[in-house]
Amino acid sequence: MDIGMDIGTIIALACRPAPGAPPAAVDSLRVIKGAGILGGLHADAFSPRQLLLASRSAYDALGLAPHALRENLLVDVDTAGLASGTVLRIGSDVSIRLMFQCEACGGLDRRRPGLARVIGARRGILARVVSGGMIRRGDAIRELETRLPAWPEDWRARVALVLDAVPPGSVIEYRHLARLAGIQSSYCRAFPRVIDKLGPGYAGKAVASQSSSTLPRWEGSGLFER
Repeated sequence: MDIGMDIGTIIALACRPAPGAPPAAVDSLRVIKGAGILGGLHADAFSPRQLLLASRSAYDALGLAPHALRENLLVDVDTAGLASGTVLRIGSDVSIRLMFQCEACGGLDRRRPGLARVIGARRGILARVVSGGMIRRGDAIRELETRLPAWPEDWRARVALVLDAVPPGSVIEYRHLARLAGIQSSYCRAFPRVIDKLGPGYAGKAVASQSSSTLPRWEGSGLFER
């Protein structure tokens, strides 16, 4: 039996199957170890953003319409109080690793003007699938005693974390660095300046996709097992 304590329940589930598609309410989701939701838009073995958990309290406090926060799992837990590195057991089979709080992006304002400003840290928390199976509406959520390494909330610190993992003699392309750090590809234009500020030890570890560098490109193997 898993050692830990029950902290809440799955209130509702949703899946987005394609870009631009609205979240569709479902009674259950099948999640795949290390990949995310089967058939889901954000299923990606190289992403820390496989699942988004949002709190019912945020919906109640702000009077939000269903799915306004674009979450996959609506829970009766305050997600703003959950820590990176925490492992949650959902139902009898699934376990997930909490990664970092989801930033309040401008896309929320398309659902309700000004929402990105007022939501603050209550958007929800992102997670990766540690063990797969079925998640069902009404499943219990148990916080396990197991703790995995925490990931930083600041995206620049996540960029440094990924760069620290690049094997010697290899490089990572900017677009893949963004993917592994869990940020939008539009941030790539800031990478040269950000990496320069990290110090000389990071110079040359990341390159643009059109770079003439002949060094092997690292895609992130083993990053999320650290």
